[in-house]
Amino acid sequence: MITEIDFDRIPRSALPGLLARAPKAELHIHIEGSLEPELIFALAARNGVALPYDSVEALRAAYAFTDLQSFLDIYYAGASVLLHEQDFYDMAWAYFEKAARDHVVHAELFFDPQTHTARGVAIGTVIEGLSRACVDAQARLGVSGALILCFLRHLSEEDALATLDEALPYRAHFIGVGLDSSERDHPPSKFARVFARCGELGLHRVAHAGEEGPPAYIEEALDLLKVERIDHGVRAIESPALMQRLARERMPLTVCPLSNVKLCVVANLAEHPLPQLLAAGLAVTVNSDDPAYFGGYLNQNLQELFDAQPNCGARELYQLARNSLEASFASSQCQAAWVSALDTQFRQAAAAPAALTRSD
Repeated sequence: MITEIDFDRIPRSALPGLLARAPKAELHIHIEGSLEPELIFALAARNGVALPYDSVEALRAAYAFTDLQSFLDIYYAGASVLLHEQDFYDMAWAYFEKAARDHVVHAELFFDPQTHTARGVAIGTVIEGLSRACVDAQARLGVSGALILCFLRHLSEEDALATLDEALPYRAHFIGVGLDSSERDHPPSKFARVFARCGELGLHRVAHAGEEGPPAYIEEALDLLKVERIDHGVRAIESPALMQRLARERMPLTVCPLSNVKLCVVANLAEHPLPQLLAAGLAVTVNSDDPAYFGGYLNQNLQELFDAQPNCGARELYQLARNSLEASFASSQCQAAWVSALDTQFRQAAAAPAALTRSD
C-alpha cells in the first residue's frame, strides 16, 4: 500500500527540483518536430540538400508562426533533409538524449510516414531508423521508446489506407496509429474506415482533436475512431458535458502548453485551461509536441506552465506526472514501477522539502 503523500508540506520553492527529477512519460512528441536547426543544417550538408536559409540563425528567425498551418509549412520543409535510415536514427537519438536529461522514462514517438514517402523515401527507411534509435535508447539511456504511425489528415483516407498497407511488413516496430496535421475542415470522421481496420489489427489508436477543431471533433474521435487518448483536447473546456464524459471515462488528454501559446490556441500560459481540466478530474498530461519549433522540451513546458500558474503546486505536478505514466501504452508492470518511483520522490520531498532545489 502506498503511503499517503502530504502535498501541503512541499513548498512551491521545491517544485523546480522535483519537476526536474520526477519520472514521467512523453506521449505527444512529433519526432520530426524535434529536428533542431543545427541538425537540419548538418543533415542538409551530409545529404546535399539545399535549404532556403543562409544560416541556423536565419532558420530560427523563420519560426514566427501565427497558426497551425503556417507552422506546418516550415515543418514539412525541415523534414526534407531526412533521406536515409541514419538520418531518422540521428533525429530520434538527439531527442532521446534530451528526454533522458528531463528524466523521461518512456516516450511514444509520433512519426509521419506520408511526409517522407511523398518525397520518395521508403517507409522501411523511416521505421527502421526510428526503431533502431528506440532500441538503443533503452539499452544506453534507460529510456523506453515506442512508435506511433500518424496519418496526415489533410490527405485522403485512401492515402492513409495505402500507407497502412505499406507499413504492415514493419508492424512489429510500431504500437499504434494517430491522426495529425491541419485539423480545420478535416474531422475525425473522415478516417473512420482506416481506424476501424487498425482496431482489427490490434493497434492502439489516438488522434489529434480539439486543438483548432471544435469539441465535436473530440466526440467524433471517441465515438467513430474509438481512440484511447485524445491529443491536445483543450477545447473540451468549452463543453461541460464533454468534460464530464472525459473525466468519467478517464480519457487521457496529451496537452502541449508551449505549443498552444506558439500557435495562438491560447493567448498565454496564465490563461491556459489545463488547471481547470485537471481540477475537473480529467486525465491531463503535459507534453512538448514539436519542441524544436515551439521552444521547449517536456520539463520546460512543465516549468513555464507552473511559473505562470501560481495556484498549481506539488499535488498538480504529481498528478500530471502520474497521469502521463498511467496513460502510456507501456506494460502495467513498467507503469507500476515508475509510479512507485514517483511516489518515493514525493514522499521524500514532503519529509524534507528544504533539500529540493532547482537541479537536474
